[in-house]
Amino acid sequence: MPKVLTETAIAEYRETGAHSPVRVFSPDEATALRAAVEAHEAERGPIFTENRPRPGDPFQGSYRFKSHLLFKCLADAILHPRILDMVEDLIGPNILCWTTHWFIKEANSTKFVSWHQDNNYWGVETDDLVSVWLALSPATLESGCIRILPGSHKQAALEHVDTWAEDNMLTRGQTIEGIDESKAVNLELAPGEAAIFDYRLAHASHANRSDDRRIGLGIRYIPPTARQVVADWDSASLMRGVDTHGNFELEPKPSRDFDPAAVALHEKADAMQRQIYYQGAKPGQAAE
Repeated sequence: MPKVLTETAIAEYRETGAHSPVRVFSPDEATALRAAVEAHEAERGPIFTENRPRPGDPFQGSYRFKSHLLFKCLADAILHPRILDMVEDLIGPNILCWTTHWFIKEANSTKFVSWHQDNNYWGVETDDLVSVWLALSPATLESGCIRILPGSHKQAALEHVDTWAEDNMLTRGQTIEGIDESKAVNLELAPGEAAIFDYRLAHASHANRSDDRRIGLGIRYIPPTARQVVADWDSASLMRGVDTHGNFELEPKPSRDFDPAAVALHEKADAMQRQIYYQGAKPGQAAE
């Protein structure tokens, strides 16, 4: 029997590539987690915000990736039993977290995310990578919630173009052109709710036209059978069960913010992830 998702929800996920919304945290818990994140920002600067790496500047925005290794509150959040129960319903009892990504759009921002499929860029070979997109502020049509193209996870990989567009929050401005927007579905979320989707699913989001920040955390869960196929090394955190294959170096869980052992692993993993993301990129081909 499923632990969290109904049989109908699981069938929807298999058919459309997504299921939403799922309540994970109460509104008060989501507010507290947001406050913790913003306290870190106030102390250390806008470490999670709209900066993205550019060629020649590989460390810009490095805290956006695998930040669960740096901050204890995030290490605890991605272990939340309701999230893991939901993921277990889809991929089984042995669960790794490959990475976390922050997508924060400031109020009245021009930043957006173009149509793309994550499997084209991450080098993770599996049919079972589940993205859990957790909202810490309202994700609405106005604030630029996730938009998906249902069923696109079943198609062959769609062609992407690297645009390097200034306001695109993706590393390369990677874009699928010619999407039929009339078929897109908006996944609106309240704080503490999550959307789950297959990493092969085409998705995007518009700019934030609201007066509040749109704060979202993408958590990427995989089974131990997954492999990194474009790099010689990669890491992941064991969330539940056992690592049956040893395809990823297991990451230490931080005992406190900026735990030295976790920081050292983060630096190595962040550098490797950037190599993976830019694999095959052609900066000189930027679109006008």
